[in-house]
Amino acid sequence: MDPHLLLVEDEPGLARNLQLGLREEGYRVDVASTLAEARAHADNRHYDGVILDRMLPDGSGLELLRAWRRDAASMPVLMLTARDTVADTVDGLDAGADDYLTKPFAFEELLARLRALLRRHKPPVDILRYQDLELDRTRRRVARAGEPIELTAKELMLLEYLMLHPETPLSRARITEHAWEADQAGQSNVIEVLVSRIRRKLEEGGRPRLVHTIKGLGYILRNEQP
Repeated sequence: MDPHLLLVEDEPGLARNLQLGLREEGYRVDVASTLAEARAHADNRHYDGVILDRMLPDGSGLELLRAWRRDAASMPVLMLTARDTVADTVDGLDAGADDYLTKPFAFEELLARLRALLRRHKPPVDILRYQDLELDRTRRRVARAGEPIELTAKELMLLEYLMLHPETPLSRARITEHAWEADQAGQSNVIEVLVSRIRRKLEEGGRPRLVHTIKGLGYILRNEQP
């Protein structure tokens, strides 16, 4: 799956250009223009990396970064700033930034720094497990009780999201936001169809159900067997 980035930048033109450029390079990109929006995005999904502006309308990006690190959030953060003194750089790194890029900058340099960050933070083995279900995020393979299960790309993406949030109720809207770009809303019954297909494949051979419906809300990955 393409790396999923959060871009926190309040200058509309720069944010738009960066989002378009990063998408052309194969990244999925969500954009936030305030600390509040960035917090909401990060609370609702997993990001492979964050590009964080230091100065935002409702406060400093350093404040948000320190809060993330206090909460043990480990995603790599590349901080952007117009302030280029040594003291400013030290403050950013001490707050938990993994790298620091001053404005103005060349897009090619941002890409190179971003690639380096993602390489350094990529775990050697990236496997999600829940009960007897296993998802290898690097090889994009799924198995249950050791038996391989063939999933489509969208089925795998949805199951991955459930496995990243086990035993947590996830609304249809939240799942849709994760599985599709913001400007590519899924049809109303797409999630239901995907869940039905995933269940059929995971439950083959009489295996117990793991993906459950929460009436009026969405879905949850949970083992209900005693």
